[in-house]
Amino acid sequence: MKKISVIFILPDLETGGAERIVTTIANHLSRDRFEPKILLLRKQGGYLDFLKKDVEIIDINTERIRHSLKPILGEIYRRKPDIVFSGFGEVNAYLSLFIRLFPRTKFIARETNVVTQHVTRKEIKFFYNFYNNYQKIIAQSDDMMKDLVDNFKIKKKKIVKINNPVDFDFIEGKLSDSSKPECFKYNYKNVVAIGNLSARKGFDNLLKVFSRLKNENVMLHILGDGKDKEVLLQMKEFLGLKNVIFHGRQDNPYQYLKYADLFILSSRYEGFPNVLLEAGACGTYSLANNCPGGINEIIQHNINGEIGNIENYEDFAQKIMFAMQQNYNRDAIKNSIKSRFSKNIIMAKYEKVLLDLIKK
Repeated sequence: MKKISVIFILPDLETGGAERIVTTIANHLSRDRFEPKILLLRKQGGYLDFLKKDVEIIDINTERIRHSLKPILGEIYRRKPDIVFSGFGEVNAYLSLFIRLFPRTKFIARETNVVTQHVTRKEIKFFYNFYNNYQKIIAQSDDMMKDLVDNFKIKKKKIVKINNPVDFDFIEGKLSDSSKPECFKYNYKNVVAIGNLSARKGFDNLLKVFSRLKNENVMLHILGDGKDKEVLLQMKEFLGLKNVIFHGRQDNPYQYLKYADLFILSSRYEGFPNVLLEAGACGTYSLANNCPGGINEIIQHNINGEIGNIENYEDFAQKIMFAMQQNYNRDAIKNSIKSRFSKNIIMAKYEKVLLDLIKK
């Protein structure tokens, strides 16, 4: 039986959500049926080390997404894959215009965010007029699916919802030799937040919440880097938040999650937040802002977490204090994630979509 060739497209393999998911899919697709390759605009990023050796990397060595179209189309024409799987919003948008040039190849787009919240540039929004050219569009959450149908006139039958997978083996491997971070102070409760330091992650709101907790024995550890770092550091100083530490990007965020008393998701919007899944996979209870992007599909109230309005700073601060006084069942938190989002459950859904496309 001829194997189904699949080319995944990403800008790079830096340690972000889309990159993590595509790496997981490429690594775990059945090798009896599929032959995965990953086309990168730039061959760089932390996930290169985790990619299985039999996944061929096609490096087109292009800095800008808009300049990548010609080499991407050239590779598709030359290699004639059965399926092209585009895993990044901006690339998806540009590629949609050219799908009909390749009648023998099936095209899938995996959307990474609630588009109306995330895409602001008119030139990119224009390309969503051609999104129905895709044979299948994968939405990670109900919010994302509804947004595509209501605001971009995507045909409902084209969209399939597949939540993100959690690779428990990978996380448990990372945790096997992890000890409590030295920065976790004795006699203090330790709260962890993780994400790119940009407006969408809402760390400005989180700092305002913590300005209400200055007199409590609570530390906030923020992991991540990004363009708003200086602004957030200035805000921390202005608010006098001595118990807030910015750690930058960490190779092993799981040790922070495992030993945290609480994980907080402060985002203004999400796609389907991997970090919320991974906090649960580490057995840590979460408090999440009520934002678009599948939060309600992940949080099981009082089992693995709860939801609040972060812009009600006083109330959110009280929720933090209350949550940290409770004793939650770490195994129940892990099972809440494992029973719904484990790698095997989600990979079966991805393989079904790919196989169904080839049958058509």
